[in-house]
Amino acid sequence: MESLSRFSRFVGQTFALWAALFAGIAFAAPETFKWVLPHIPLLLGVVMFGMGLTLSPADFKILGRHPKAVLVGVAAQFVIMPLTAYALAAGFNLPPEIAVGVILVGACPGGTASNVITYLARGDVALSVAVTSVSTLLAPVLTPAVFYLLANQWLDISAGAMFGSIAQMVLLPVVAGVAAHLLFRKQAEAAAGALPLVSVAAIVLIIGAVVGAAKPKILESGLLILGVVVLHNGIGYLLGFLAARLCRLPFSAQKTLAIEVGMQNSGLGAALASAYFTPLAAVPSAVFSVWHNISGSLLASYWAAKAGKKQESPDDSA
Repeated sequence: MESLSRFSRFVGQTFALWAALFAGIAFAAPETFKWVLPHIPLLLGVVMFGMGLTLSPADFKILGRHPKAVLVGVAAQFVIMPLTAYALAAGFNLPPEIAVGVILVGACPGGTASNVITYLARGDVALSVAVTSVSTLLAPVLTPAVFYLLANQWLDISAGAMFGSIAQMVLLPVVAGVAAHLLFRKQAEAAAGALPLVSVAAIVLIIGAVVGAAKPKILESGLLILGVVVLHNGIGYLLGFLAARLCRLPFSAQKTLAIEVGMQNSGLGAALASAYFTPLAAVPSAVFSVWHNISGSLLASYWAAKAGKKQESPDDSA
């Protein structure tokens, strides 16, 4: 079991490599992951169940101790990334399918990978887990509402149907995971070591399916999508950091909220886009999934190196 846990941690820490590898395979051989397309909601549900399985009441104690930091993080998540996505879609006059995909990933909650990146950056891991968890639990309401508000000019969107899908793919699996942790604590903790492996396997399969299905469109618009995703992610880091700084949060919280805002649950974006729109609309989420792990790792390395050189303080700058 220990060897499985070590391998699982290795896979989790090298997620960007596996995501890029599977995207490359799907691009070279589009039929490879075609069988995954009907199972994308199930795979995302597995990831969300795993997230719930790792949560315990202790993870939410920070809500009582530092409610301001959690509130700022959740508010920034559902304001900064969607508005940035809208500005990029309008500013670059993106085609409707791409615009919808960019706004959809912007309206998603934070991704679980942010917790690992926050740890590597020597940020506030408890705050990261709380913001990710709260934003995920609010996603069935806020994601379709924000998405409909910003994206309805491009395509006809059913916010009600999307609410039901997010509840099925996100809320129910997370709640089931939390319940399983409470009822079968020893077994849940024993299985926790394998969860990164399971999550990475599910998400890279989703990426492979999306990239394979959208290959012709990627050949036409791939560089444009990559450029927009890089800008979206980078602006998210910057504005998340500045929002925390403006609210006078400690430097560790500033780093944490930068990461929380910049990193999205792109698996959810890909699943929703595949269910309601076209394969091309899911490509921004797939590209985001690869890129934000690369950029997040680089950002974490920078902050970790900086922390090693001098003692952190709330007055430090980025």
